[in-house]
Amino acid sequence: MRRTLTPLFSLILCLLIFPTAFGLTLQEAKEDGIIGERRDGYVGFVISGVAAEVQEMVQDVNRQRRERYQQIAQQNRISVEQVSALAYDKAVEATQSGHYLQGPSGAWVKK
Repeated sequence: MRRTLTPLFSLILCLLIFPTAFGLTLQEAKEDGIIGERRDGYVGFVISGVAAEVQEMVQDVNRQRRERYQQIAQQNRISVEQVSALAYDKAVEATQSGHYLQGPSGAWVKK
């Protein structure tokens, strides 16, 4: 009986300790220090070993941003890189204290 309870107890403990792996929003992932704003205008992982659900969310957010950057670039006859650089500047302004940004060296820094 003890062997049966140990795996079940471990699973319950993991669910209690690591609730961020399930149904995390972009804002919650930023608050938890899992992701931050990259210098190229996209979001990136501050830590390694991120849950698949969070990886999918980041991919989706970055895909949406890329599409929007392309639209803005085309409308204003500028490059996507220029748009993403401007987006990063705006992200720096909008980032809450305690959230992560990618610094000039590429290292993650808390705002």
